[in-house]
Amino acid sequence: MSSADLTTLAFSAAHGKRRLSADEAVALLRGAPMLELGAAATAMRMRLHPEGEITFIVDRNVNYTNVCVSRCRFCAFYREADAPDAYVLPADELYAKVEETLALEGTAILLQGGMHPELPLEWYEEMLRELKRRYPIHVHGFGPPEVWHLARLSGLPVRDVLVRLRDAGLDSLPGGGAEILVDRVRDYVSPHKATARQWLDVMREAHALGISTTATMMFGGLETDEERVEHLLRVREVQDEAVAAGHVGFRAFIPWSFQPGNTELEGEQGGVAASGWEYLRMLAVSRLFLDSVPNIQASWVTQGPKIGQVALAFGANDMGSTMIEENVVAAAGTRFMLARDELVRIVGDAGFTPVQRDTLYREVRRF
Repeated sequence: MSSADLTTLAFSAAHGKRRLSADEAVALLRGAPMLELGAAATAMRMRLHPEGEITFIVDRNVNYTNVCVSRCRFCAFYREADAPDAYVLPADELYAKVEETLALEGTAILLQGGMHPELPLEWYEEMLRELKRRYPIHVHGFGPPEVWHLARLSGLPVRDVLVRLRDAGLDSLPGGGAEILVDRVRDYVSPHKATARQWLDVMREAHALGISTTATMMFGGLETDEERVEHLLRVREVQDEAVAAGHVGFRAFIPWSFQPGNTELEGEQGGVAASGWEYLRMLAVSRLFLDSVPNIQASWVTQGPKIGQVALAFGANDMGSTMIEENVVAAAGTRFMLARDELVRIVGDAGFTPVQRDTLYREVRRF
C-alpha cells in the first residue's frame, strides 16, 4: 500500500467505517506515516471519548513475593526460594503500604507477585479477607499466570480458583503476564508460565464471572510485527466474546515496552528496549485495532513522562497510575515516578482535563 492508502485505511478505522484485519494492522505498523497514524488514533480516541478528559488512578503496586518458579528470561525481579534476598511480604508491611496509599488518597492496590511454589490458595484467601476487613481498598490482583499457577497447585479448575479469590475479596483482575500471546515467543522467554491459550482462558472465565479485567502487551523483545498483531487479535477476539455475552470484559489495554536491563535477554539479539518512536506506533495501532476495548493506557512507566504525554496524541486516553510504588520494571533499571500533582500538570499542559478515576474507571476527582 502507498502512504496515502495507509492513511485512508487508518482514518477509515478511526471513524468506525471498517474494522482492521490483522494484515492491515501489520501494514499500518510498518508503513503508515507517523503523524497521520497519530492523527488517526487521536480521531478514534475523540470518537470514543469526546469529553476532552484524560484519566489516571492513584494506586500502588504491591509485590507480595519475589519468589517465582517461572524464571522468565525477561524478568530481573524474580528470585529462587533459597536466594538471600527472596521474600514473602510480612502482613504488617502489607498493611503499612495500604495505609500509606489511603493517606495519599489512593483507591486501590495492584497486588501481584511471583508464582511461589509453596503458598497455598488458602494463604491468598486469608490475605484478601484480612485486607478487606481492615481497609476500604479496591484489590486489583493476580494476573492470569498467577491464577493458572494456583489452579495447578490446588488441583482445582480455574473457575473455582477465581470464585474463591473473588469471594475472599478480589475485586478485579489485571492483565499481567501476557507478554506476547504467541507460544513461539512464550516458549523462549517464559517457558514455565501459562501458555497463550491458558492466559486467554483465565480471562474468559473471569469475564463470565463478572470480574472486571485489563489486558497488557510487553513488546520489543523477540517477536515479529505479525506476532504483535496476533496478540492484538487474540485480545480482540476474547473481548468480542465478552461484549456479545453482555460482559464488560477488558476495560483497558496497556502496551508497554520490554526493558532488558539485568535480565537474561540483555545483550541478545532482540533484547533491546523499544524506542519512543516504536512505542508510539504500537500504541496508535492498538487504539485503531482494538475497537471494542474502551480505554488505552499510556505507559510512561517504561517510556518516561515526556513520551507518556506525547502518547495522548497517539490514541491514549488514560495515563495509568501515579505508581506510588513499582518494583518489577525498576529491577530492570528503568525507574520513572510521578506525584499526582505532576501527572495533573502533564495532562493539563497537553490540553486535556485531568480526572482521577478508580480501577473501574469511575470518577474520583476532577482537576
